[in-house]
Amino acid sequence: MSYETARAAFADWGVDTEAALERLKTIPISMHCWQGDDVVGFEQKSGSSGGGIQATGNHPGRARTPDELRADLEFAYSMIPGNHRLNLHAMYLDTDKTPDRDEIEYSHFAPWVDWARDQNIGLDFNPTFFAHAKADDNLTLSHPDEGIRDFWIEHGKRSREIAAQMGAALESPCVNNIWVPDGYKDTPVDRMSARARLEASLDAMLAPPQDKTRMLDAVESKLFGIGVEACTVGSHEFYMGYAIRKGTLLCLDMGHFHPTENIADKLSAVALSLDEILLHVSRPMRWDSDHVILLSDDILQMAQELVSADLLGRTHIGLDFFDATISRTAAWVIGTRNMQKALLRALLTPLEVLKSAETRLDFTTRLTITEEFKDLPFGAVWEEFSARESVPNGQKLIGELERYQSSVSDRT
Repeated sequence: MSYETARAAFADWGVDTEAALERLKTIPISMHCWQGDDVVGFEQKSGSSGGGIQATGNHPGRARTPDELRADLEFAYSMIPGNHRLNLHAMYLDTDKTPDRDEIEYSHFAPWVDWARDQNIGLDFNPTFFAHAKADDNLTLSHPDEGIRDFWIEHGKRSREIAAQMGAALESPCVNNIWVPDGYKDTPVDRMSARARLEASLDAMLAPPQDKTRMLDAVESKLFGIGVEACTVGSHEFYMGYAIRKGTLLCLDMGHFHPTENIADKLSAVALSLDEILLHVSRPMRWDSDHVILLSDDILQMAQELVSADLLGRTHIGLDFFDATISRTAAWVIGTRNMQKALLRALLTPLEVLKSAETRLDFTTRLTITEEFKDLPFGAVWEEFSARESVPNGQKLIGELERYQSSVSDRT
């Protein structure tokens, strides 16, 4: 079906496809660097991954250097419509001599900033509280040892400074997201002390003032991790309360809740108490398994809520999955495009008609319209968006993904 035919079909429902395409073009997705190398990073480090983080698979072509990772990212971005962002972890520094985590500086990430400026993308950042000897027991900011806490507090402070300098250099606020793997494998007897230590450490980390036009703090919860099944110190309730009281962003990761929880439902609930929200979009097949996101009901509902509740201007959308059983670059492309497709479908929804029916308690009309609308030609509108942004679809996309994968398959 041609775009003009599709445009007319949506217009019959009072939906302006041109307005939807213009809006979609302005929504950046923060693509996560760790999909490209299986969460390995570029440090000479010791210590296990911690926190249940594990990329499975050994598909050929893992990026082994910052230059290889940047090349893979450039290819992925070329297959994705629009201008986007990169979410960088502190373990991905680009420097000849690797400092310890409490010694990192902006200069260790300057090549990433130069590259991002050349690519016309923004950067987001994350302190790395795992994959280090001082995190091997799955306690960092809540550790009973003050010396270990101080080490990680300093790492967090330096990460905030680096993020602020990134934001200033690129003239785009850098979201600095804090997640720690802290918890216990078996049932603790004193959860309160651990949480009090975590709160005090976070307060110390966040004490140095930073300009919010340059850097935004976010805190991320988790239900549990491998090795911390009995208690996660930084639970959803802990961080939701902290974000509200301290004025940070709250990160909702779709893989960090019980599989039956609807994360889309949480958006409007927390938005009443928070200025801004951070999303980590993932697909938990079995809890936090971090599969490449599909155009599934969960993703469609998330996008629908963002549009319906008018939260796009207050929500930072990032991705978080890592799959080494398939082409890593293809995973980025597929996942990011699916997030965009979900947003497009939401932007093409006759919300005013649906909201009017709901207000009248006419749930029959609401259901009928919702279901009938699924038959409209969304694909033709996506094809038009892709064509305008000069990115391939269908067989051409598959060919490009296969060609690039072949070019990097000799990496070992």
